[in-house]
This record gives sequence, structure tokens and C-alpha cells, in this order.
Amino acid sequence: MSKKKTHTFSTRSVWFQLLMAVVVTVLLMAAVVLLLRLFTRHGREFEMPDYRGQLSQTLTQTRTKEGFVFVVNEQRYEEGAEPGAVLVQDPAPGEKVKHGRKVYLTVAAAEPPTIKLPELHEIPLSQARIMLESQGLVLERVIEKPSPYENLVLDVLYKGHTVGAGIDIKMGEKITLVVGKNINVLPDSIPSEE
Repeated sequence: MSKKKTHTFSTRSVWFQLLMAVVVTVLLMAAVVLLLRLFTRHGREFEMPDYRGQLSQTLTQTRTKEGFVFVVNEQRYEEGAEPGAVLVQDPAPGEKVKHGRKVYLTVAAAEPPTIKLPELHEIPLSQARIMLESQGLVLERVIEKPSPYENLVLDVLYKGHTVGAGIDIKMGEKITLVVGKNINVLPDSIPSEE
């Protein structure tokens, strides 16, 4: 009688298939790492130059040798700054960046923004001072006027005229406050009853 041979997995073929799977996996991982290095430009970084003070118009129209792309994302008024000059940049100067990086710029606005004058009537002088500063307005001077209400804002003056809350004023403008000065008048004598 002849014995039939059946196909069974031999130990040798299992080890061969496992070895092939490991080799293919290692080759795939090596290919992925090499491709990632190529696409991410690993190891090729530039130091970010300082663009603060330069005009944003010239920067946005030119491309640097590093391929930076300039994007103006905010305008802010800063007294004394040349309109259009770069105030802040992101990434900051000196940081390591890749080729083609977007550089976000905050530039100086040509004019201060217009704001609404807050309600200042009938509040304490200290609170009015804080409100003016938080809105970017300047308290030019305080005029005291006789009143039974000590340090309470009685009137708000802008360019010499009385103004109310809600008018449009440019940031940095000067405001004058008229506040109460309590003048206690003590009688010379107590009136006698007759």
C-alpha cells in the first residue's frame, strides 16, 4: 500500500513566511521614514529673521530666499509707529522654521480706532479714570465744582464741549472731567430758639 502525502505546514515553511513578513515590514517602515524626511524637509531649518519695523506692503509683495509667505492678520494703532510697519511677527525672530512657512504680521494702523465714549456721569472719579484708560482715552484734567457729592463725575468735556455717553471718539483723545467738591459750610453759631 502506498501512503498518500497530504500537504501540511512544515516548520520550515512557517519560519520562511514569518521571515518574509518581517523583511517586508522593515522595508515598508524604512520607505515611510525616508519619504517623511523628504516631504517634511527634516534637518533643513532656517532662523526666522526680525521683520519688526519694516513696512508690511513690501514684505507681502516679495518672497524671501527661504520662501516665507507673509500674511497680515491684524492691524493695531500704536502711537509713534509708522503706518504699515510690522509691530509683531509670528513666529518670533530667532525661531527655527521650515522653508515656505507662513509668517503672520501685526502691523501699525494709520489712524487710531474710533470708540464709543462710556457712561461716566454720576460715577466716582476713580472708576471714571479706570474706564477712560481701559478705552484708550486720556484724562487731560479734572475740574472741581462745588457739590454735595464728593468726587462724583458731574460733567464730561471733550474739546471744551459737554458730551454724553455713546459719541464716537478716536482712541487717544483727551477728556476733561468735572467732579463734585464737597464744601461743608459750618454755621458760625447755633441759632437760638425764641
